[in-house]
Amino acid sequence: MNAIGIIAEYNPFHRGHAYQLRELRRMYPDAGGIVVMMSGSFTQRGTISVLDKWMRARHAVIGGADLVLELPFVFACRSAQDFARGGVSLLAALGIADRLAFGAETADLTLLKKTAALINAPSVQERLHAQIDAGASYAAALTRALASEHIPEELLRAPNNILALEYLRALRRIAPEIAPVALARRTA
Repeated sequence: MNAIGIIAEYNPFHRGHAYQLRELRRMYPDAGGIVVMMSGSFTQRGTISVLDKWMRARHAVIGGADLVLELPFVFACRSAQDFARGGVSLLAALGIADRLAFGAETADLTLLKKTAALINAPSVQERLHAQIDAGASYAAALTRALASEHIPEELLRAPNNILALEYLRALRRIAPEIAPVALARRTA
């Protein structure tokens, strides 16, 4: 099947999410559907969702999703890396998606893919772990570790770009047959 997958919190579902679903339908009119792996009662930051998972799933379906499945707590309340890995693993296990769509502050998929590949480079991993061991947050450590690779610092300061990078890393490792689709996030 050629469904499009999305990994999301929808906390709450808003116009930007509706835009993403409409845009995916416009871009891929022959897609077999849109499947959302959505966090349950708790968000990635470990807080209780604004609305319960059933209401958020209902809003997603009304907004254009065809199927909403729950991303288990063990993935939903962890780091961006684990959130992405869990969502991609489950989406791949379903065997129905050939694309993973996500919003990012930049839709430059070439730059995002290059950066995601660089993160896995042994030299970058070594610098990253040295920075973390020295007390830096993951985001700060990653920015410093990639500085010598000429990756724009502003790319790594945007939370949705960080999540996009983790989706790309997970796809590369777990489900290379699923193609990424980056949509530029629009301002409110």
